[in-house]
Amino acid sequence: MSKETASELVTVRDYLDWANNRFESSDLFFGHGTDNAWDEAVQLVLHFANLPLDSPEEVLERRLSLSEGEAIVSAVDKRIDTRVPAAYLTGKAWFAGLEFIVDERVLVPRSPLAETIGDQFQPWLQREPKRILDLCTGGGCIGITCAYAFPSAEVSLSDISSDAIAVAEKNILLHKLQARVKAIESDLFSALQGEVFDLIVSNPPYVNAEDVATMPAEYQAEPEIALGSGEDGLDFTRRLLSEAAQHLSTEGLLVVEVGNSWPALEAAFPAVPFTWLEFEMGGHGVFVLTAEQLRRHQADFK
Repeated sequence: MSKETASELVTVRDYLDWANNRFESSDLFFGHGTDNAWDEAVQLVLHFANLPLDSPEEVLERRLSLSEGEAIVSAVDKRIDTRVPAAYLTGKAWFAGLEFIVDERVLVPRSPLAETIGDQFQPWLQREPKRILDLCTGGGCIGITCAYAFPSAEVSLSDISSDAIAVAEKNILLHKLQARVKAIESDLFSALQGEVFDLIVSNPPYVNAEDVATMPAEYQAEPEIALGSGEDGLDFTRRLLSEAAQHLSTEGLLVVEVGNSWPALEAAFPAVPFTWLEFEMGGHGVFVLTAEQLRRHQADFK
């Protein structure tokens, strides 16, 4: 950025237009909370200008300080040069309208499950859950959002990564939910033996080996352990299906996101009656199974 260019950038509007033009002329991939250059520019510029995302239009004419401008320029340059997702540069992301702390230890939240949680898992959930498990929780966004949806429920956030659990614990504190939400380091159900839940929700690693190898650089910046799961993307999901029944109450429900691996899952278990959810706001590859269905098909999962 030249001195001449710097002198031309004064207001929030100036920096937004400049960042948008930089992003549009760069080979960036948008898929971590935004899907276009302008929204990405807004996310970064307003953050480093110390302004909320829902700021009124009048802030466009606000003059920024030299330090604010330098911070914006540095972030925009880093976004382009390193392909790091914008959420890692700001340290925050949004899921279901809630703010969460994120960094390179966890995925940037983007699951269509936000819509399902908002609908309280209807019509599939038979009764209001008393105990909920967010399996492969990452930063805890799904489980914490479930805690808001069901104010009387106890929620467990589980992940194999101690790094992810550390971020999840920060988000529990951020949302002041220590009384009802806890984070547990566990490989699947290994640290949850004997525990039974009314609702198990999981956004596990499900990307197949071919897709892992060809992902845009922005996804390569995320923890690989949270993305890849074997040749067909279903290594973890197979284990989950074989063990989930013993951790669900009689009327319990299992909800799992497998994304683009859903055809492989159906091919692997043709007799299993997966119900695939539809989303008004976009997304696919999320199935539900009742505890009864899981128990009835245990032989298929072995």
